[in-house]
Amino acid sequence: MEQVLEFLPYIGWVLVAITILVFVHEMGHFLTAKMFNMRVDKFSVGFPPKIIGKTVGETEYVIGATPLGGYVKIAGMVDESLDTETMNSEPEPWEFRSKPVWQRIVVITAGVIFNVILAAIIFICLKLAYGDQYIPAENVQGIYVADSSLAHNIGFRTGDKILAVSGKKLERYDDLSGKALLADPLTFTVNRSGRELVLDGPEDIMTQLGRAGDSGLGISLMPSVISQVSGEAAQSIGLQPWDKIRGINGTSIAFWDEMNGLIQKTKGEPILVEWERELERADTSLALPESVKISDVSNGLVTYEAVVAPTYNEPGGNYILGVYGATEEMMSQLLGIRKENLSLDRAVVLGLNETWANTGAIVTSLGRIFSGREDFRENLGGPVMVAKVTREAADAGIRYFWRIVAMLSITLAIMNILPIPALDGGHLVFLIYEGITRREPSVKVRMALQQIGMVLLLVFMTFLVFNDVLRWG
Repeated sequence: MEQVLEFLPYIGWVLVAITILVFVHEMGHFLTAKMFNMRVDKFSVGFPPKIIGKTVGETEYVIGATPLGGYVKIAGMVDESLDTETMNSEPEPWEFRSKPVWQRIVVITAGVIFNVILAAIIFICLKLAYGDQYIPAENVQGIYVADSSLAHNIGFRTGDKILAVSGKKLERYDDLSGKALLADPLTFTVNRSGRELVLDGPEDIMTQLGRAGDSGLGISLMPSVISQVSGEAAQSIGLQPWDKIRGINGTSIAFWDEMNGLIQKTKGEPILVEWERELERADTSLALPESVKISDVSNGLVTYEAVVAPTYNEPGGNYILGVYGATEEMMSQLLGIRKENLSLDRAVVLGLNETWANTGAIVTSLGRIFSGREDFRENLGGPVMVAKVTREAADAGIRYFWRIVAMLSITLAIMNILPIPALDGGHLVFLIYEGITRREPSVKVRMALQQIGMVLLLVFMTFLVFNDVLRWG
């Protein structure tokens, strides 16, 4: 019961996402059927039982109570309803079966095409609204690598500078994800203390990333720069915003997580903290706290050091100095994040490029899963996982929610075009066969394959739901 209650907040956002995707998909079938003068008997978002319906003209518009799909019922077509009542009579001019093969192919593929168009529109709009923002790889002089992380297991070490992924120069640090990690073979070229090294990535990178969860590769860029001072320990030695912690107990550090790790190891014992401050912000005429001394003044920096005991943070169960890490605005300055406001034509180009790249990444991912290269159970998600990811994206902000909707739209398009009876791809196979042989498959054959396809889909969906529940638990 606890798990059910935990899942309830996720339902709203996933229903919004699924409704958008289903509506757009079925609208593709509906509009193209109308364009070729086919009669559409029903347009349904959601499966039965019917919540509400209204007939306008020759079409009944329905909202169903089962919000995991939808359908458009076109006269003269053997679809998910398995209705063959009119198939024994002569085709009527308004029926699907009376139209040329090419028109029927357009109608069958229109749902998939509309889903891809939706994704492209979303990516274009996001580019227009938020511009093109990225971290130039040349600005990242080193990375922090957590112990026992996936990156550490691959061979990365703190201080490495990443130069290339699978032989391709890394231009944007943000590209260290997604399609770049699906290269075969996957390698990373790094500069470590002036030496170039090539590290081999795991063959099942998707599975490894899934097991790592939110930590991902286990790489961080956040420098040990302070944005806010709030704790007693930090205040007692005069730490200020924009100060950079550069050493703990004589160990040089450059990253926030590196600093935290060393502080925890002390178990609250007094530590020697060394930090630097830009000379223009340092008023050396002011008296320093008794425990603080200046150890160096050079290169426009003042270096301080002091011994202080971290305080125990009971809610977090850890030891702290009482300082906060760099804000997003500070990180933007420290890493030289570039942001370009885009014109409409530039946004269209970049949005289409992103649609193409993500489509390729999803196709490659599915290929790796179904070929057995990646763990099948760990990499396929059903309704529960979709709900979880959608809710997390919505919590992160509207930008991330729409990005997930775009990714789900592409995934829905790809899955629907697979040559499986009961899916659009299955209908497409029948039509291609008819176009080549000039002979329509018999209703009996199509009915049998449709039924087999529906059984397989139900079994697959049941597997995904149970698999999600086991992973959720």
